[in-house]
Amino acid sequence: MNINKYNHIYQVLSSDIAEGKYKVGSVLPSEHTLVSMFEVSRETVRKALNLLRENGYIQKVKGKGSVVIFNPAMDFTVSHLTSFKEIQSLKTTQYSTNVVELEQYLAQDFPKVMDALKLEPDEKVWQLIRERKFNGKTHIVDTDFFMVGIMPGLTKEIAEDSIYEYIEGKLGLTIAYSHKEITFDPMNERDLELFGNALPRYTATVRSIVHLSDAQPFQYNISKHLANEFKFIDFSRRFHGE
Repeated sequence: MNINKYNHIYQVLSSDIAEGKYKVGSVLPSEHTLVSMFEVSRETVRKALNLLRENGYIQKVKGKGSVVIFNPAMDFTVSHLTSFKEIQSLKTTQYSTNVVELEQYLAQDFPKVMDALKLEPDEKVWQLIRERKFNGKTHIVDTDFFMVGIMPGLTKEIAEDSIYEYIEGKLGLTIAYSHKEITFDPMNERDLELFGNALPRYTATVRSIVHLSDAQPFQYNISKHLANEFKFIDFSRRFHGE
């Protein structure tokens, strides 16, 4: 019975933390208060708190109690194909988007992009660089390459709002799937300029090739996150074949 009780407490508190009821740096109610709130024993409360600690929600600090260390604003999924705006709609902490650059180039200027998007050297691509900021600090830098032939009317205003909404809602195209890889890379000069004095000077870099429903690749994305804030979350299941 106690297992069900402490799991229930864990579910309630972890949901409250994820939804922003308890902010980063705040302290959960004391063990004594939680015992009264959930009408359980102190041992049951401690089991729930230990589970929260093991899963990265809290840190036990002597003299303070259970301090919240989980920041829902830094929890971005990479296992689903969603726009930044769609992710933001699920978050209590809101980022601002700043367009650093939106320019057209020849595909031959970016050989990796040309190969990934299966372009001819003289075809044109958009290079779009955007900062994702929170409290005046840059946490994510997205560099995107799009085929100009598919979306010639791309503007700064669209880029600041939602490109995926524009592609599917205005252009009538369907975004279907992507291939992604994650690496940890030392910051280059542009990264240092945009991220500022961030330590460590590494980024968690997610590179994606995104395809339309007809299997045509149309976007090459390089999404750089501060390494000390990046968290990859996925769900895995073991399948037992016959």
